[in-house]
Amino acid sequence: MGMYSLSLLESQVAAQGLALCIDSRKVTPGCVFVALPGGSADGGHFIADAVGRGAAYVVCRPEHAGACGEAEVVDCADPRQALGLLARARYGTASLSFPVVGVTGTNGKTTATYLLDHLFASAGKRTGVLGTVSYRWPGHREDAPMTTPDCLDVHAMLGGMRAAGVEMAFMEVSSHALDQDRVAGVDFGGAVFSNLTQDHLDYHHDMESYFKAKAKLFLDEDGKPFPGRVMAVGTDNPWGARLAAMLPDAVGFGLSSESPARRYMRGTVLSSTTAGLRLHARFEGREWEFTSPLVGNYNAENLLAVQAVALGFGLDPEAFGCFEAFCGVPGRLERIMNPQKLDVFVDYAHTPDALVNVLTALRGAGFKRIVTVFGCGGNRDRAKRPLMGEAVARLSDVAVLTSDNPRHEEPEAIMADVMPGLAGAAEVVAEVDRRRAIEKGLSLVRPGDALLIAGKGHESTQQIGAVKHPFSDQQTVREILGCA
Repeated sequence: MGMYSLSLLESQVAAQGLALCIDSRKVTPGCVFVALPGGSADGGHFIADAVGRGAAYVVCRPEHAGACGEAEVVDCADPRQALGLLARARYGTASLSFPVVGVTGTNGKTTATYLLDHLFASAGKRTGVLGTVSYRWPGHREDAPMTTPDCLDVHAMLGGMRAAGVEMAFMEVSSHALDQDRVAGVDFGGAVFSNLTQDHLDYHHDMESYFKAKAKLFLDEDGKPFPGRVMAVGTDNPWGARLAAMLPDAVGFGLSSESPARRYMRGTVLSSTTAGLRLHARFEGREWEFTSPLVGNYNAENLLAVQAVALGFGLDPEAFGCFEAFCGVPGRLERIMNPQKLDVFVDYAHTPDALVNVLTALRGAGFKRIVTVFGCGGNRDRAKRPLMGEAVARLSDVAVLTSDNPRHEEPEAIMADVMPGLAGAAEVVAEVDRRRAIEKGLSLVRPGDALLIAGKGHESTQQIGAVKHPFSDQQTVREILGCA
């Protein structure tokens, strides 16, 4: 066993193209094995297996160095950060020729990245996107198994974008990814904070920890803003207002008349109908108006977020006219066209705040009645379940409670957790089978009503136990209505 410095290993990785591996089962002879710390599966426990399979170098915490056998060892306090540096060296992402804009927040990440992609593509830029729906750039597209890929995949994909001539890249950055340093080594050129509402407390345990994870996209380890990073922060949200106060050069955005941000883009909704939005924006002496087919105030904020960061990258308000041609994101208040001409929408809303936003948007658009089909995911924050029920009860005329992705919980038990929140509902229908629940929802709507099917959005599977079964809300609606 020899001891190696991280900087020397970075040089060798760059010069020799050494393979990097974080899973001992995938080790190839001569590769670098990085033993990432973890809860249920600490990489340090698999070092012997990795060395036995031929790993020539091991990066690990000091307490695991004794398990490295004949391999060269880099012991460091933070293997996750070390992986980011090694991945930069392996895939040549230390000095990208294009800026990467990270978007974080409980809600709005996907819509914001789609809007940014549309805006900069309309301005003539070659773009790339990593997010919840897909990972895509010119010549490449794949469905996304997770919102933010692991660190090695992030850098490999950014390297692929560079090779494809990408000029702007947009990445959804989840709180899990930030907490687990999955974006270590990425030198973001821009960052957007949409909002923070209750979600993922099964992982973060409390809102303060959740906020601190999100803030890592904006603040370094010493709590100082990253220099030179274009930042946009939604300040109508109290957590965003708190973050903006810590970022003196960030652009705040919102629909409120006041903001704690020193630089503030204020939007005003001039009209909100079933046809979409017309907005007015004002920022640093400039004013402009624009329209969008998107509906609801939460989409007004998404549009402002995108404009706030776009101005930082040199676009002018004249470029925002392209939003007139942006019809939406898969699974984000997606209208399902059908021969019966029923107003059916599929949305990814799976938090109390997201449900309030989408239902408020539909209510404000002037539909006679709203029927909502929804459920809650298993093995996730139980505390939000009755809150989701309360949101549906308050803003819907009929609540159809069903199963979402139950995972390793019993669907009936999840539904029982939701029921207290539905105590004030005008009408409740409970149907554990999601397809039958959608059928019942469709049987209840009439012309002039709206049916919202919430929770799964763009997803094409339903996870029951450890198995993901093919299931699409959109396709199910089309089959039932005879327009598949």
